[in-house]
Amino acid sequence: MRDADYVIVGAGSAGCVLAARLSEDPAIRVVLLEAGGSDRSLIVRMPTALSMPMNTRRFNWGFETAPEPGLDDRILDCPRGLGLGGSSSINGMVYVRGHAEDINQWESNGAAGWNYAACLPYYQRAESWYRGADRYRGGSGPLGVCAGNEMRLNPLYQAFIDAGCEAGYPGTQDYNGFQQEGFGSMHMTVDRGCRASASRAYLDPARDRKNLRVITGTLVNRVLLDGVRATGVEYEKDGNVFQVYARSEVILSAGSIGSPTLLQRSGIGSPGILESAGVPVIHPLEGVGRNLQDHLEVYFQYRCLEPISLNSRLGWWSKLQIGLRWLLFKDGLGATNHFESCAFIRSRAGISAPDIQYHFLPGAMRYDGRAAFDGHGFQVHVGPNKPTSRGDVAIRSADPRQHPRVLFNYITTEKDRADWRLCIRWTREILGQSAMDRFRGQEIAPGEAITADDQIDEWVRQNVESAYHPSCTCKIGADNDPAAVLDADCRVRGIDQLRVIDSSAFPSITNGNLNAPTIMLAERAADLVAGKTLLEPLEAPVWVDPLWRERQRSGEPQRPVPGTAEGTH
Repeated sequence: MRDADYVIVGAGSAGCVLAARLSEDPAIRVVLLEAGGSDRSLIVRMPTALSMPMNTRRFNWGFETAPEPGLDDRILDCPRGLGLGGSSSINGMVYVRGHAEDINQWESNGAAGWNYAACLPYYQRAESWYRGADRYRGGSGPLGVCAGNEMRLNPLYQAFIDAGCEAGYPGTQDYNGFQQEGFGSMHMTVDRGCRASASRAYLDPARDRKNLRVITGTLVNRVLLDGVRATGVEYEKDGNVFQVYARSEVILSAGSIGSPTLLQRSGIGSPGILESAGVPVIHPLEGVGRNLQDHLEVYFQYRCLEPISLNSRLGWWSKLQIGLRWLLFKDGLGATNHFESCAFIRSRAGISAPDIQYHFLPGAMRYDGRAAFDGHGFQVHVGPNKPTSRGDVAIRSADPRQHPRVLFNYITTEKDRADWRLCIRWTREILGQSAMDRFRGQEIAPGEAITADDQIDEWVRQNVESAYHPSCTCKIGADNDPAAVLDADCRVRGIDQLRVIDSSAFPSITNGNLNAPTIMLAERAADLVAGKTLLEPLEAPVWVDPLWRERQRSGEPQRPVPGTAEGTH
């Protein structure tokens, strides 16, 4: 096929942004390769159907972890999006930028120029916040962001926020703005009642450009190299092998599993991994596939004393009504992911930014959409967001059809275990406040008997699941960092004309879901690739508890829970 200026591998949250931005110049030819197919499906577009695309092989690569030693050798699912939009077409649509300190930490750890002030204008450029632009939010970007039904359809949402405030935590008007810490409404990538995937937001408006070619159903074997210069990629489609060449650059945006494994299959990576897979070492780069990070979560579940939860809407007749209303009007229960209230808190005194995240759901159910138990219930998804455990991704062979070995090493440090104990205890204390009395029935999970450290440890090991946020496997870092795969411009160290631009480039995981910072990173990287002047940094204040060194929260709980660590309030 004809050459291009840029060849992008992966049409996910980053690849769609890059293809759209780089092809804005009609003189630039862009080829975007995607392993999956079209994202045109009602189960992708309808927000309430969020559990369905992730549970189909049409839209999910279907990766699994190796047996996890910190979880009694359990094997966990590691779904990654397959098809246009990538994981933004199968995720929970939760929009969380993370805390400003997350981004500032990137720069302090060697990612020069990647600080909050420099990144804020790219968050704004990407976003169309339904309430309009302000000092923090964007009002005219491609990506629609809203607050669902604004908590109007169920009183449990506000009760959760009120309970958090009664437990001594602050409220927040906008966790993506001035103050992340606290309890408030949750934001989602839903635009006019439909999922706002990266494909819908960025790629669809650009598809008619004559200088952009999108090729689906492609399985990329390797990056083509001329010495230490990337010249293109080799891919398979419909049983045939093709090569496409890049006059300027090859850009890998295949995600935190796909990008490092593509580098490894191309002979770029740790010699030990490459040799064991039978791949000749072309460029040794030890950090490729290392530094793997993720978020874990558990479902804290209670019976609900009033018959108001989503459990009553799981029958076929209710689903038909919800679906018909959504088809006709794009509103109601079909137009939300149902996570409409949330919280970010600090686990202990002495840390300045939140490290625990809550998604509240006015129903008790599994992620596949089925009820967790008979009757009414509610749950919070909760987990520590700053794990210290690190894993890795490694190819088993040069065959792109063979899934790699993925090992997160979940909860293998004492710090992570201690964080989970606090997480469980703080959650029980929050849900035990008077604001929940009207609704709170029996605690189903973990169960009231789970109180001691060893009981919590065991329950977490047996019940925790991934929040599906793998990241950091091709990290940006300083020249003197042997684990750094990329320089500050996302260029692969030691290889010319090759970049990695996706969540694998994160030096460390952010405090929240990955879609928003991945899109931001791709927006800024698009300007770096195109050689444009970067947007002017924006200095905006961010709230930090003035007494964070001495206290875990800003107030005292109305009902302290017995057994919490002394001095942590």
